[in-house]
Amino acid sequence: MEDFKELGISPSLIEKLTANGIEVPTPIQQQAIPALLSGEDVVARAQTGTGKTLAFVLPILERINADNQQIQALVVTPTRELAIQITAEVKKVLPQESGIHVLAVYGGQDVLKQMHVLAGSVHIVIATPGRLLDHLRRGTVELSSVSMLVLDEADQMLHIGFLTEVEEIIKQTPAARQTMLFSATMPDTIVSLANAYMRSPQHIQVQQTEITVRDIKQIVIETTDRAKQATLFQLIKQYRPFLGIIFCRTKRRVSKLAEALKQKGYNAEELHGDLSQAKREDVMNRFREARVQYLVATDVAARGLDVEGVTHVFNYDIPHDAESYIHRIGRTGRAGETGLAVTLAAPKDRQYLELIEKGIRLTLDRHTVQLPQKR
Repeated sequence: MEDFKELGISPSLIEKLTANGIEVPTPIQQQAIPALLSGEDVVARAQTGTGKTLAFVLPILERINADNQQIQALVVTPTRELAIQITAEVKKVLPQESGIHVLAVYGGQDVLKQMHVLAGSVHIVIATPGRLLDHLRRGTVELSSVSMLVLDEADQMLHIGFLTEVEEIIKQTPAARQTMLFSATMPDTIVSLANAYMRSPQHIQVQQTEITVRDIKQIVIETTDRAKQATLFQLIKQYRPFLGIIFCRTKRRVSKLAEALKQKGYNAEELHGDLSQAKREDVMNRFREARVQYLVATDVAARGLDVEGVTHVFNYDIPHDAESYIHRIGRTGRAGETGLAVTLAAPKDRQYLELIEKGIRLTLDRHTVQLPQKR
C-alpha cells in the first residue's frame, strides 16, 4: 500500500496529516491524488466516509500559489453543513506557514462581511451554489483565475435542483481549468454534466465497504402507511434508543413527524434545508451532546452527519436506492459499536426493498409489530 509520500504529497502536509492521526491513504485517495496532481480531470464515484474530501483537498493545497492573491480553487457543495465541514478539513491540514487563505461562502452568513473578506486575499473558496451566484451577480466574486474546480456530492446538488446554478457557475470559470467531480451515485444528469464540461476525465470508482453494513443489525418492519406513525412509536417504546435518527423523504414529512413525537413527550428536533443556518447548527450541537434524543431528518440535511453514540436509525420512509440506504444506516454502528437500523416498509415499498437487498447483497429479516388496541 502506498503512503502519502509515494502519492506525491509534500512533507509539510504529511506532517499535518500525521498530527491529525492520518497516516494511511484510503483507496479513493490512492487513486485520485496522483491523477489530480498531474492536472487531469477526474470523475470519482465515492460515498461520504471514504476520505474523498482529502482526495481533492491535498492536491489543491499542493498546487495553490500563495503569492497569487486571486481565487485559484473553487469547491461547490450542496449544503452549508458540507461547506463548513470541508473548510474545517482544509484548515486542519493547512500548514500555518503556507500563507494560503480559505473561505466558506454559504447562505445564512452576513453578506457584507463575506464581501469584505472576498475583497482581500482568498485562494480557496468553498461555497453553496445559491450564495456563490449571489456574489457573482453582485460582482464580489471573480472566478476568472480559478484553475481547479470541484463539484462535491454532485448527485445531491442536482437532486436538490441546483443543475442550472451549477452550470452557470461552471461557465464563469476558465475553460482551461481542471475539473473534479465527486458523486455517490452516477445518474444520467451527472454523466451529461461530465460530458459537457470535462476533458477526457479519468473515472475512479471506489467500492462501498461492506463493513458498515455488516456491523449493523438491520431489520424490516412490515406496516402500512396508515399505521406507520403508531408503529414507530411502538418501536421507540420497545427499543428505547439512546440516540436515534429518523429519516423522512421530505421536509414536510420531517416537520409533521417531529411535531407528533414532541406531542407524545419525546425529545425530538427536525433537521432539513428550510431551517436557518443558526438553527441547524444549534440542533446539530444539541444532538451531538445528547440533549436532543431523536433527530428527524431529510437525506440532504444528514449528509456528512457524523455523530458518535447513535444507537438506532429508523427509515420512516424507505430510501429509493441501496446507496442512500447504506449512507443512512452508516450513521449508526460507528467506532466499533453495533447499531440497529430499522426500515418501515408498506406494501408499495416492495420494489425499493428488493433494490436495497440486491445492492447490499443481504436479505433483511421481516417483522411485524403488534399495535396496542384502541379502546
